[in-house]
Amino acid sequence: MAIQLRKSYKFALRSSFYISIFLLLLALTLFYFLSLWKYWPVLVIAIFLIFGVSFLVIQFRVEKFIYRRIKKIYDDVSLLESSSLAMGPITTDMATLTEEIEKFAKDKRIEIDTLKIREAYRKDFLGNVSHELKTPLFTVQGYILTLLEGAMDDKRIRKKYLLRASKGVERLIYIVKDLDLITKLEAGELSLDIDTFDIIELINNVFDLLEMKAAKKNISLTFDMDYKHPIYVRGDREKLQQVITNLVVNSIKYGHSDGTTEVSVEDLIKNKVIVRVTDNGEGIPESHLPRIFERFYRIDKSGSRKEGGSGLGLAIVKHIIEAHGEKIYVESAVDVGSEFSFTLEKTKKPRE
Repeated sequence: MAIQLRKSYKFALRSSFYISIFLLLLALTLFYFLSLWKYWPVLVIAIFLIFGVSFLVIQFRVEKFIYRRIKKIYDDVSLLESSSLAMGPITTDMATLTEEIEKFAKDKRIEIDTLKIREAYRKDFLGNVSHELKTPLFTVQGYILTLLEGAMDDKRIRKKYLLRASKGVERLIYIVKDLDLITKLEAGELSLDIDTFDIIELINNVFDLLEMKAAKKNISLTFDMDYKHPIYVRGDREKLQQVITNLVVNSIKYGHSDGTTEVSVEDLIKNKVIVRVTDNGEGIPESHLPRIFERFYRIDKSGSRKEGGSGLGLAIVKHIIEAHGEKIYVESAVDVGSEFSFTLEKTKKPRE
């Protein structure tokens, strides 16, 4: 602290010293010529008073000078919030001021880099939205234009093209519904209906719903073990069923034929369980894992999508889990498989 004070007041101390020396020499000259040596105690007191007053005046003026100039600079370039320069002791140590300005400049560089990342994400997101919407739109438009140009006269072609156009409209509705859902989740407008339920029973229901879809690729939907007793958790049953459904559907989509999708529910800590959905499919390259939960983010950049879906499934999964105050994780290796896992609050069986 002493070093900081000495540095801060160095300019005022030196200036006061120079003023005092100058006045002392002037007083000594006057005393010499006017023979006023009997008043030397007054001279000593006067010198100390001059030194003290000079120090206070110079220090105050320097602080005010630096404060006003630096504040004007900060205001001009908007480096600081309005509360950052509160009226108070302002250091006159230029090294400290330089350090503070460098810190503010560094913070601004970080802010600028963050904005650049967000801008890149925004452009990527808009491109993906455009791609996801224009594909079914152009498909529907193509079939309708073909019908209007005369193909509707052929009943067989008319029915065929209308069915295909209907599928395109259904895909558009699916995308719009998912966009609406994720928008509400991000804005915190979608309330959760928290209840206590058996997670094992819920997973079995998902298996039953997706059994035929898995059978088309001869993929087995299974537990890691035989769960003889219920495991009760707290959460929104409907939303968590959507989470598990999305994860299992993805494991089927990107799983190898004759593969396996395995679900496990393990105790994590006293009041937490972790649900794991593991497959032995094609896996995800490590470079894509940090962005896998982004809206419309696709590993395949070729512009084609072999599998259906809105491209929002994993983003919705992440938001639903985070809305419960829980965490979701992913581990994957190419040609080995992927494991998505999330935590839930474990509880006791509800009273009848």
